[in-house]
Amino acid sequence: MSKMIGVDVGGTFTDVFVLDEATGQAQVAKVPTSRPDQSGGFLDGIRRQVENLADVAAVVHGTTAGTNALLERKGARIGVITTEGLRDVLEMRRRDRPRTWGLRGNFEPVVERNLRLEVPERTLADGTIHTPVDLEAVRAAASTLMDEGCLAVCILFANAYANSSNEALATEAVRAMWPNPHVSCSSEILPEIREFERFSTTALNAYLQPEVSGYLGRLDTALRDGGFGGEFMIVQSNGGVMDTGTACRLPIRTALSGPAAGVIAAGYISKTAGFPDVITGDMGGTSFDVSLIAGGQTVLSPQTSIDFGMVVRTPMIEITTIGAGGGSIAWVDKGGLLNIGPESAGSTPGPVAYGQGNTRPTVTDANVVLGRIDPENPIGGKLDRLDVDAAKAAIDEHVGKALGLGTYEAAEAILKVANSRMAGAIRLVSIERGFDPKRFAFMPFGGGGALHAGAMLREVGIGRAIVPRYPGVTSALGCVIADMRQDFVQTVNALTAALDPERLAKIMQQHVDDGMALLNAAGTRFEARETVFELDMAYVGQTHTVAVPLPVAIENGAVATPSREDIETAFDTAYLAAYGRTLSNGTRRVMNLRTAVIGRRPKFDLSTLAPKTSGRAEDARQSTRPVHFGDAWHDTAIYDRLALPVGAQIDGPAILVQPDTTVLIEPGLTGAVDMYGNTIITRLEEPA
Repeated sequence: MSKMIGVDVGGTFTDVFVLDEATGQAQVAKVPTSRPDQSGGFLDGIRRQVENLADVAAVVHGTTAGTNALLERKGARIGVITTEGLRDVLEMRRRDRPRTWGLRGNFEPVVERNLRLEVPERTLADGTIHTPVDLEAVRAAASTLMDEGCLAVCILFANAYANSSNEALATEAVRAMWPNPHVSCSSEILPEIREFERFSTTALNAYLQPEVSGYLGRLDTALRDGGFGGEFMIVQSNGGVMDTGTACRLPIRTALSGPAAGVIAAGYISKTAGFPDVITGDMGGTSFDVSLIAGGQTVLSPQTSIDFGMVVRTPMIEITTIGAGGGSIAWVDKGGLLNIGPESAGSTPGPVAYGQGNTRPTVTDANVVLGRIDPENPIGGKLDRLDVDAAKAAIDEHVGKALGLGTYEAAEAILKVANSRMAGAIRLVSIERGFDPKRFAFMPFGGGGALHAGAMLREVGIGRAIVPRYPGVTSALGCVIADMRQDFVQTVNALTAALDPERLAKIMQQHVDDGMALLNAAGTRFEARETVFELDMAYVGQTHTVAVPLPVAIENGAVATPSREDIETAFDTAYLAAYGRTLSNGTRRVMNLRTAVIGRRPKFDLSTLAPKTSGRAEDARQSTRPVHFGDAWHDTAIYDRLALPVGAQIDGPAILVQPDTTVLIEPGLTGAVDMYGNTIITRLEEPA
């Protein structure tokens, strides 16, 4: 078994990347995502490239099943068993509002109020058991929830992060009578202070369990029935992978699975190519996902909101998402303003040019009308050709008439608005966080990203773009190279002066032992293993914490005990870097310990993806066709991108075509093929 397969399921297309580790050869496939069950497209994509599943050592999957279930509120009917007086924590949230400046707005938690049941128990904030849990009341509540048709249940007790005894007893009692494994316990999922975030994360985990475990179960069965005998793993939102058993138990960790895989791949590709600072732009059919990588390191956020009020507190790669994908619908509002998204045509019915019933224009339709996408060779392999006339008619009807523009002017307007929104997302992750985008490269990927690379250079001022060898399946490639990662958290809540270092080391040791056990159970080969410790710290009186890296030695599996002095020094360094000063009289507090146990999986040599080093760029030229830029048509050379040799330089305007995407080099730009097959797009030197 020598083949590794990465599969990323997006809103429009399912992408497959197959690596033969024995030969170093790669194959790619892009097929329409199947609805409503995504497993159909998943298996179709694999079968297009692999005849015998017995040859496959591992399948790694980036999934949107959990994300879609949350956004569309199509998770399971679930129940809550909680401490008396806390049934409405999920509904009260932090008393935030859907619209910052409005007094109106509704929020419905994923659990109906009549399914949030209270039981007698109370644990104090210091961990003291004030009231033992009433197990008979717990069993009665579980029985009621089963009678109400709940498919999953979560146990949410006050202060369970400080002492999980009551919650553990209740969970054991419920699991003994619950008809399936879908029982979530807050102290197992997030033993961290702050009730709402802990309750929300656990409830959303239960909400996803039946959907995600059923989906992964169907995939696993189909793979095994086809002769697959290797490892089936899932990408987590933190950019690592986990086995399917963990994914079924903790589906909340898959909330941004697919986009995270793309960021991991982009970081590896760009760093290998000599660009450690990069801003990624994943443009699929439904969304445009942006992330920033500085110094080769992705940025992890401890918390995110999938939608208003749906807070998830688990490490995730920071990704900003806007509705500006290829399938995003262009529309004119009552005030006469042109908008793009957030509604998308998705894979079904898709853009108007697909001829599958949609009549409203999309970003893809604008690119087709302007000649930037070849209507005779659509990506995905499902359609023979695209309907240009239908796309023109839709743009005229829904945009041109409303704005008083001709067909091509309206199409250009659609792209200008889409590009402006994408540029805004890039500024959000760079300029507004103190990073100068000029020192970063831009890496577009996804099916549509490389069509807009030049616009991002122009709009944001980025100096260059790096288009990877297979941009349309970059997230699938990321699945293949992602490391295995297990994250743990435990609230400490102690002043540094009163901190017990030996107790802290004991918690760290437990995290390491649990993480290594999960790595061992995965049955995967690792080149190295490492552990990263981090403390959430603040001065007393502060609400927000600073992430403090804590270097601690581990010898023969044993964690060394950190000193209070080392912890205080590490905090001062991190605080100074974040705020430019420290508080000389401030009292330091340790809130949480975070541990990441990482198994480094073997990486393949990206140069194996590179094209041949000899030959002429002109040999890859296929034809010339008119393409619209600004207010004029330009004769534009069309090249077979995969046939371009290393070192080839193509001046714009030019279009590079390949099965998974289209690369657009606008007038005034030039593209050069590097030794890894990436195309580096920069501005042409202006005459002196």
